[in-house]
Amino acid sequence: MSGEDRPAPQGPRALDLRRLTGARVALGEVGGGVPTNAHQRFLLDHARAREAVWTEVDWPRVREAVLGGGLAALDVESLVGDRAEYLRRPDLGRRLSDASRETLSSEAQGADLALVIADGLSATAVTLNAAPLALRIAALAAGRGWRLAPVVLARQARVALGDEVGAALGARIVVLLVGERPGLSAADSLGAYITHAPVPGTPDSRRNCISNIREGGLPVETAARQVEDLVSRMLAQGRSGVELRRDASPLLPGG
Repeated sequence: MSGEDRPAPQGPRALDLRRLTGARVALGEVGGGVPTNAHQRFLLDHARAREAVWTEVDWPRVREAVLGGGLAALDVESLVGDRAEYLRRPDLGRRLSDASRETLSSEAQGADLALVIADGLSATAVTLNAAPLALRIAALAAGRGWRLAPVVLARQARVALGDEVGAALGARIVVLLVGERPGLSAADSLGAYITHAPVPGTPDSRRNCISNIREGGLPVETAARQVEDLVSRMLAQGRSGVELRRDASPLLPGG
């Protein structure tokens, strides 16, 4: 980089933008490029994103947290052999191994709710956020009187693996917590995918998604409450995804 180092803009509008987003805005410039500190932050965030994709979830930590919260846990895996294959063959990440399907079938009890923690594309997100969210959802479910299946810890899993898990457990609804594809402003974002009457081959249009669950994004408590609301409406309406209706208050009194 060369040329005069021009600092990031300091006007009110630029400062407002930087407070509202973690995106790269109002960085300043050096000649035709960005300042050195902004470039170094870019390299660091890029490294964090790659690490989130390629690093394995700290499964012992997640399992310990789940068990410590008084919940049972089951380990399953997809048909994927390793991480490289996971990235090349998303179709295999949507299907349970035969041994995993047998494990789940032996635990089938027709629960109202099955919670799945899946690695997805961010080990960082799952290690940091999945267990706290699962425990909070479980507590809210208990308060509602919903029957909960053992928490399923799924390795090398894509979103649609939740359909096979839910079907094998005979659950009415599956909630899959999965690491979202990391970006350059967040590598620790967790997503929650909720599906009513899960079966293999369920289209994405029948899912509801809550995204960006992380510190600095959607708080765990807020996400858990949103999951509770969605599950409640799914059980009442017998549907999910684009067909799920949101109760609306009348626009005018008595309307």
